[in-house]
Amino acid sequence: MASLRCRRDPCGVICLVLTYFSVFYADYVVVQYVLIPAYSDSVWCTLHGSVFNLILLLLLACHSKAVFSDPGMVPLPDTAIDFSDLRSQSSRMNERGCEGWTVCSRCETYRPPRAHHCRVCQRCIRRMDHHCPWINNCVGELNQKYFIQFLFYTGMASLYSMVLVVSAWVWRIRNERDGEAEKEGEETPSKHLIVAHYIILLVESVLFGVFVMVIFYDQLVSIITDETPIEQMRNRLMMKDKGSSSSSSSSSQLPHHPTHTRKPKLALLREVFGRGSVLCWLLPLHSSPPSVGGITYSALPDYDV
Repeated sequence: MASLRCRRDPCGVICLVLTYFSVFYADYVVVQYVLIPAYSDSVWCTLHGSVFNLILLLLLACHSKAVFSDPGMVPLPDTAIDFSDLRSQSSRMNERGCEGWTVCSRCETYRPPRAHHCRVCQRCIRRMDHHCPWINNCVGELNQKYFIQFLFYTGMASLYSMVLVVSAWVWRIRNERDGEAEKEGEETPSKHLIVAHYIILLVESVLFGVFVMVIFYDQLVSIITDETPIEQMRNRLMMKDKGSSSSSSSSSQLPHHPTHTRKPKLALLREVFGRGSVLCWLLPLHSSPPSVGGITYSALPDYDV
């Protein structure tokens, strides 16, 4: 199984543990040190607690789907493929609709257009975006939706926890000013502990919030422009090579990579999130991308081998 291969990565395992620890720590601090002391006598305690835990539940569900879903691995052939006569048949690639198919020397198989080899997963991934240690898996054609949802709910949880901590901190400062009757000797240790939890949660929320929002924006841009980061880097290198080449003859010898046709932005978003309602895009529900042949690639293109 591909997921078992990915889970052997030490960096990925550490990031998974850190992710779940951060989520449960945030829930513990928000409930124990923010909501109960500040809103215990109000309906806002139940309301904020329910909404915050619902966001965390959706976060964990999206994260689990991104971790354990197939990112779009190219199937391996049952028997070894002979590539010896591949060059002799290159003239027939375009005639038979095989333009864009390449050969992976590591997987020893053909891979469809826009597929790339992941060194960590040790497999070729269709429309591979990158290998993310935070989900211990590749982000590809079939799990990019869950990865983006995970980023979205992580950003929401970070922002929500910051608002709750700041409001509880202000409430505590006002309470200390008004209520002088409490004994300082008994309050001081617990006060320092609460402030420490507040600071740790604020730092955690800011770091994770900024981090995931940057990646979230980058993911949306890559979908709308219909270019993965790997393709963007390759295109930049090709542009540099074309710019540095002085003569047209030298530039004509550059390897040609077939360009895919651009689609409307909404159609590109639906390829990732599904054809359903926009509200369904926020839920970690299975949806088949509408791209033609996107999920039913075989291990072999239409070559005579």
